[in-house]
Amino acid sequence: MVTAAQLPAWLKEIYPFTPKAFETGAGALSYLDEGPRSDEAVLMVHGNPTWSFFYRNVVLALSGRMRCIVPDHLGCGLSDKPQDYDYTLGNHIKNLTVLIESLGLKKVHLIVHDWGGPIGLGTMLPLGDRLGRVVILNTAAFADTVIPARILFCRIPVIGEIAVRGFNAFAWPATWMAVTKPLPPPVKAGFLFPYNSWANRIATHRFVRDIPKNTGQPNDIALAKIELALPQLRTKAVRILWGGEDFCFNRHYFDRWNKLLPDAKADYLDEAGHYLLEDAQEFCIREISAHLMAK
Repeated sequence: MVTAAQLPAWLKEIYPFTPKAFETGAGALSYLDEGPRSDEAVLMVHGNPTWSFFYRNVVLALSGRMRCIVPDHLGCGLSDKPQDYDYTLGNHIKNLTVLIESLGLKKVHLIVHDWGGPIGLGTMLPLGDRLGRVVILNTAAFADTVIPARILFCRIPVIGEIAVRGFNAFAWPATWMAVTKPLPPPVKAGFLFPYNSWANRIATHRFVRDIPKNTGQPNDIALAKIELALPQLRTKAVRILWGGEDFCFNRHYFDRWNKLLPDAKADYLDEAGHYLLEDAQEFCIREISAHLMAK
C-alpha cells in the first residue's frame, strides 16, 4: 500500500488526505475516512480505471459536515496490488462489506460510479435499512449486451492484456476519452499515478476481462443477484446524475435506470463525459450535497 508519506508533493496538493489501511487478508486496502466521527457516513465507490482520487472534490465539499468513507479497491489506487488474487466482483463486494462492518456504521449513504455501481450496491442492498440516500453516476448494476468495441478489444486474450498492462491502454486513454474538457496536467497525472507499471495495472485489466457476459461465470451470477435486489432502491431517495458524452455508459443505460427508478430525480448532462465529476464539477457537487443533506 502507498502511504501518505510516499505521495509526491504535487499530488498532496490536490489530494490532501491521509489514507488509512484495512487488511483484507489478501493485501492492504487503502481508504479515506474524512470528516466528523459518526456512525453515519457517505460511502463513495469508484470504478475502473479510477480510484478514490475521482471523488477528491466531493470529499472536500462534504467532509466538513459528513463522515466520508472512500476506499480504493484491492488492486486499485493506493491499495496493495497482489498478483495472485482473484479479482472478481464477489471478492470486491466481500472486501467492501468487511470494511463497512469494521467501521461500525449504522447508516450509509452511497455514491457509485462505473464498477462502483455493482460493488457498492452489492455491498449495501443486503444491509436493508442501513442504506440511506443513493447517488448514481454513469454505471450499471444489471446485465446488458451493449459493450463498446474499444472495450471489447481490451478483452481479447493476450493482446488485450498486453495493451492494458503493457501500454496502459485503458487508464491513459480514459484521461482524454472520458472527459469533454481537457484535464489539467496534475489532475491527469493524479488519475494515472497508481497505474505506472505492468504489475500495478493488474486490476485495471481484470475489471475489463471480467465484465459480465451472461455465460454463467462467477461475475454473471454475482451481478444477477444484485439486479434482483435493485427494486429495493424504489424505497430509497435516489439521485441520478449522468454524463451524456459517455461512450460506454451511454443513454441506453441512463434510460434503463429511469425505467427501473421512475421516481428518482435524474439529470442528463449533455456536455459531460464519463468523468462527470471533472466535466460538471460544480453542478454535480451542488446536487450531491443537496441530496445527501436533505431531511
